[in-house]
Amino acid sequence: MPAAEPSLEDPGLANGMDEPAPHDPDGDRATNQDLWDRIRRGYALNLDQDNPRVSAQRDWYARHPQYFTRVTTRSERYLHFIVEEAEARDMPLELVLLPVVESAFDPFAYSHGRAAGPWQFIPSTGKYFGLDQTWWYDNRRDIVRSTRAALDYLQQLSERFDGDWLLALASYNAGGGTVSRARRRNEEAGLPTDFWNLDLPSETTAYVPKLLAVAQIVRTPERYGVTLHPIDDQPYFASVDVGGQIDLAQAASLAGISTEELYLLNPAFNRWATAPHGTTELLVPVSAADTFRERVADLSPEQRMRWLRYTIRPGDSLIAIARRHRTTPAVLRDINDLQGSTIVAGRTLLIPERAAANGRLAGQTDRAGGGRQRVDHRVASGETLWALARSYDVSVRELARWNDMSPGDPLRIGQTLAVWTEDGPAASRGAERRDEMIRKVRYSVRRGDSLYAIASRFNVSVSQIRDWNNGVKQRRYLQPGDRLTLYVDVRRAP
Repeated sequence: MPAAEPSLEDPGLANGMDEPAPHDPDGDRATNQDLWDRIRRGYALNLDQDNPRVSAQRDWYARHPQYFTRVTTRSERYLHFIVEEAEARDMPLELVLLPVVESAFDPFAYSHGRAAGPWQFIPSTGKYFGLDQTWWYDNRRDIVRSTRAALDYLQQLSERFDGDWLLALASYNAGGGTVSRARRRNEEAGLPTDFWNLDLPSETTAYVPKLLAVAQIVRTPERYGVTLHPIDDQPYFASVDVGGQIDLAQAASLAGISTEELYLLNPAFNRWATAPHGTTELLVPVSAADTFRERVADLSPEQRMRWLRYTIRPGDSLIAIARRHRTTPAVLRDINDLQGSTIVAGRTLLIPERAAANGRLAGQTDRAGGGRQRVDHRVASGETLWALARSYDVSVRELARWNDMSPGDPLRIGQTLAVWTEDGPAASRGAERRDEMIRKVRYSVRRGDSLYAIASRFNVSVSQIRDWNNGVKQRRYLQPGDRLTLYVDVRRAP
């Protein structure tokens, strides 16, 4: 699993994820602040060794206490569940802190190696552990499933190395084969085969010390000038079976929570609704679970999803209809029980529509005229004026002028921008923007790479890569080692 050196520029990690505060509508949660104590009591690794590699990582965190506080605050939704799972397996509780290293507890974290989710599974490893990725759902971002898969993986690695958790952690990052080969080389050279003496990739040599440093800080945060966000030792979320497909904006409204909160607890969903088949469970805050369960039970099938009845016209094709409505032919075939791609003019197709309500957008009439609708867009990590202007089909100068900015001004995470869009295609593109989750990825060019290959790998266009990286425009060819900045929609990425 990827883990770069600590840096405030790490994509999806130190640059953070702006989100609403954890949901507490009644303000009546207990004030027990002992989940951290519970974690400390479950420590089982040697944290007392004075190793310069650990010290270097620990010193970095100590120099950036706000980063550490932000990450531990973000962990509140997930950490109690992870602790429960690890304790049930009798695993060292230092391991529950691994998402700090992997993803900074950003469930939408996405790496240059296409690793996704809080535990940063790459596609192949995810599939090996049952974390399938579909058009509707990416199990690598599922809080419950990815946690259980990560702990399964760590247990397997520990058994492979006779209970040596440091070697297991190194293998989680670099692969078991890499660690085994490094040990074999040391054996043949008559050298020690413990983690500290192995010749491993530089990323891995920093990875294990990074976790140990985090565990040391959690053990005595005051010693390093760090403040841990207090977390109650009780479940944050509960699972509710919604009994079938449901629009996620509708679900959030029924639960009495924001759409952002629902997505942060259910980050695996790639679309505006749950899948038509498969999992029918949603995670919601414990305080909202009973109300949500009752309201979902009272829903009629028509209230779960909004459907467009589309009459097929002469010349239509399934792929053209799917593209027009931002879905896929496979989804239309599934919903309409079609065996192939043949459609007949005059017949009707059912097409799922997004709910009008959404946590990020609120339409307002443009009283100044011009037939435009106002959209309030909340800036997410990695977004730029250029990318937003393109998304909403407006000019950068217009977008800047509407918000009293100049085109070159930087954006702040959480900043709200006013966007005036025309009815029709532009407004539709704005609505599509709601289903994006952009993460900034720094990619190092490898031998044999081309712009086309990189664009295909991350599901972006060549022209976008050129626009994001001005230096690329000046050269015809890429060179190994070139650093590219990409803005990847993790819900569309492979």
